[in-house]
Amino acid sequence: MIALLSPAKTLDFERPLPPLQVSKPYFSAEAHSLARSAANLTQKRLSELMHISPRLAKLNADRFRDFDNLPERPALFAFAGDVYTGFEVDTLDEVAVSFAQDHVRMLSGLYGLLRPLDAIRPYRLEMGTRWAPRRTSLTDWWGNRIAQLLLEQLAEEGSGVILNLASQEYFAAVKGRLAGVRVIEVEFREPGPNGPRFVSFNAKRARGMMARWLCEHRITDVEAMRGFDYDGYRFDGQESDGDRWRFTRV
Repeated sequence: MIALLSPAKTLDFERPLPPLQVSKPYFSAEAHSLARSAANLTQKRLSELMHISPRLAKLNADRFRDFDNLPERPALFAFAGDVYTGFEVDTLDEVAVSFAQDHVRMLSGLYGLLRPLDAIRPYRLEMGTRWAPRRTSLTDWWGNRIAQLLLEQLAEEGSGVILNLASQEYFAAVKGRLAGVRVIEVEFREPGPNGPRFVSFNAKRARGMMARWLCEHRITDVEAMRGFDYDGYRFDGQESDGDRWRFTRV
């Protein structure tokens, strides 16, 4: 199986890296093309498009302007948001990281589809952004390209199964374009006064923890993922249905 994750807005290009054999993003040329186009946007326009502060707009305008000269870092070690806090890649052994390279993918507004060790440059460009060169949105700009690459990688991997741990915003880039693929939708719930409830922060961390669990245990049979039990989560058979799986913290 291949597990899909969303990227993170928060990046870390400072902490020490273990020795790694990095890879090149498949859509590297497209990423550079998008960055060049985004470099033409004003700071004010970036602030409006991304709903960010003037300070962050300047940071990202500078990133797009200088994109070709920015440092590179493996994607799984560069993203530092809630999902990646749950993944805790810094404490994974080399074999688990290698397994991740084969079985984990990250959807990206700028890079399309990333393997964990693909070298990326600092950026912020959400898939839901209502901008793209000669298109009205990034999902329109990418079209079928991300889904086609994912289908090719699934065929090489051999399972024909996706464990979807990405947000709706990012999965929209491939939704409806994966004919013949089994997609397992995963949701996480917390105890609440009126029954199990969705808590965004906890759900993001849990997505990362589940991806880590897959890599730590070298899981290749998706049905075995029902055994995920980090941080008190358990598979809830009564609230799950077919390919929609719920995990509730007990």
